[in-house]
Amino acid sequence: MRRLMLAALCHLLLIGPALAEEPGLRAVIAAQIDAFQADDFDTAFGYASDAIRRIFGTPERFGQMVQQGYPMVHRPADLRFLEAGRRGAAVLQRVMVADQAQRLHVLEYEMIETPEGWRINGVRLLPGGAAGV
Repeated sequence: MRRLMLAALCHLLLIGPALAEEPGLRAVIAAQIDAFQADDFDTAFGYASDAIRRIFGTPERFGQMVQQGYPMVHRPADLRFLEAGRRGAAVLQRVMVADQAQRLHVLEYEMIETPEGWRINGVRLLPGGAAGV
């Protein structure tokens, strides 16, 4: 019984910080999606990490990548935040997005903390859409 309680406490200590940071993470993701919807790629680019900004170089190239590779993020019909968890120093936030045809997609946002606040360090489309969610 003691081991079980200790394991539960360790689990809470490990996931607790990610859960406490979740609202701030969600605000950054939501703000970037709002900027995409307004075709404000300068603002959207500002929510990306330095590494992502170096890869794409300009807000216009970044916007083109999102329009072509992640149209469900560029023009979502709906979105819902799912679970968040830590991987090393990063927090992974899952987001379910409905595209304009109402197809569901689950994306995993890798968030990193910087002196300027939380930044998006990558987005991965998870296989299988919303299956199992």
